[in-house]
Amino acid sequence: MAKGHRSQIKRERNANKDTRPSAKLSYARCSVTKACFVLDAIRGKDVTTALGILEYNPRYASSLVKKLLESAVANAENNNGLNKENLYVAECFANKGPTMKRIRARAQGRAYRIEKRQCHITVVLDER
Repeated sequence: MAKGHRSQIKRERNANKDTRPSAKLSYARCSVTKACFVLDAIRGKDVTTALGILEYNPRYASSLVKKLLESAVANAENNNGLNKENLYVAECFANKGPTMKRIRARAQGRAYRIEKRQCHITVVLDER
């Protein structure tokens, strides 16, 4: 059990909060593995290069990540007062979301399961 009053514990927890600008997309209709192919391409790159990569990437997840990256840049400019030219993608990752289970009719009255996977994509920026 933690020591101290409830408000003191909350104050300490909020003091360790990450202040870097970020954006999160929950319940994206894309599997984690497919999203990670796109995220690996932009990790560590500066924002303008990352947006260029996402613009011409043919994968479906690239359109989702591009929109998310633009949102993170807008958060950085409006909320933190950072300059777009100095930003780079510090972290980007995809976590597993819920899976929708569907049925596919097969021969002789059988049914196969189709799993439509979802993921939660997070992009965190930082200043150079």
